[in-house]
Amino acid sequence: MLNPAIAKAVIDHALFLGADFAELFVEHHQSSSVELISGNVDKINSGIDFGIGIRLFFGHKVLYGYTNSTDEDELKRVTGLLAAKDKRDQIAQAGSLNLNRYTSQHHCQHPLAQNANLEGKIAFLRQVDHAARHEDDKISQFIGRILQREQQIEIFNSKGLHIGDTRHYSRVAATAIAQNGSEQSTGFEAPGALTGWEFLDTLNAEQLGQDVAKQAMVKLYADPCPSGEMPVIIGNGFGGVIFHEACGHLLETTSVAKKASVFHDKMGEMIANPVVNAVDDGTMSNEWGSINIDDEGMETQRTQLIKDGKLTSFMVDHMGSLKTGYAPTGSGRRESYKYAPTSRMRNTFIEAGNSSLDEMVSSVEHGIYAQKMGGGSVQPGTGEFNFAVQEAYLIEDGKITKPLKTATLISTGPKVLQEISMIGQDFALAAGMCGSVSGSVPTTVGQAALKVDNILVGGGN
Repeated sequence: MLNPAIAKAVIDHALFLGADFAELFVEHHQSSSVELISGNVDKINSGIDFGIGIRLFFGHKVLYGYTNSTDEDELKRVTGLLAAKDKRDQIAQAGSLNLNRYTSQHHCQHPLAQNANLEGKIAFLRQVDHAARHEDDKISQFIGRILQREQQIEIFNSKGLHIGDTRHYSRVAATAIAQNGSEQSTGFEAPGALTGWEFLDTLNAEQLGQDVAKQAMVKLYADPCPSGEMPVIIGNGFGGVIFHEACGHLLETTSVAKKASVFHDKMGEMIANPVVNAVDDGTMSNEWGSINIDDEGMETQRTQLIKDGKLTSFMVDHMGSLKTGYAPTGSGRRESYKYAPTSRMRNTFIEAGNSSLDEMVSSVEHGIYAQKMGGGSVQPGTGEFNFAVQEAYLIEDGKITKPLKTATLISTGPKVLQEISMIGQDFALAAGMCGSVSGSVPTTVGQAALKVDNILVGGGN
């Protein structure tokens, strides 16, 4: 996408102007989406974006800019504007740029460039819509969306790196709304994968429609949720969003390097119950949060964050490595060429344990089964969080009894890690988007069902 000779000339110019490190991130991005509301096509969008991000290091200071031009003079002009903010008397030159090669772990049969398949996508969404409405006549509305996109990147830097990657993303989002008089409730699922249009062949439209409709119906006639501190069993899959938000961000050098994380000085210490093993893994084939290389050009890897309750690693990007001394983990990510990369999660999850869901439920005299988690908010520095439970049930005398309306889980990441006492065997992953200082990136959360011995529940009473 960018002539290597131009890339080298720009990098040499940056080093001549005093930069300790220079990098060019070239991106060509195209996307296509279709949205259906109550059986009718509401939106069809497509677009192409191209740009080049320029990143310079001056010691631990990062300067970043971008342009939509591949012209050498324009790239040098932007580089000069950045360097003028921290110019030093230094003359250096980059070595030769060598094209790095690797084997892609993520196969794609039908990329966006070959087949947008708009009619097929609309037909799929209508199948989901029909299945949701057929589940119950109280389903008043269905909203469905399919997104497919292709991101081509190329990275050059002053260490002689030249590497590229093409990423194919496909995702389906389905929302069912149930209504009974003035009462209204919703069900939501949004599976995604790092692959092409063939992803939809792995999905069952009827099952997806039934699932979101059942979620909505369960809450429509549910009882208010009790409040107070109690044991909670958090369901598998998207239940991992709590670890991602309340703990995962605290293990990124984005916060660790600034000592804005409560874990910044806890390496090698017990930070969780010994049953907890947590991983951030970018190598899982075709998973939504996977990557071949990160957005700094490093091949991805599996990073064991917590082993038997002990903190064993952080997620480390290039600048995070310079600031903390920890080796990079292939975790440098960004939304697009408009953002400088920082350490970010990929597929982040708590590994499966040895308990069964029945064992966990039978150990609870009075508590909540949070089968499906929703969104929430987190205080980045401390990990203080409150998360909504999308689908919840009351546990009484060791048995799941009745569905509950809206519940909220309130605690801190460090505390909840200590309160996890049992982890199930029903491991599952779920796709999501994560926002941070380097924009919004595809990430996967996951876990088996697990038991938190004590957590504050905010309910309707």
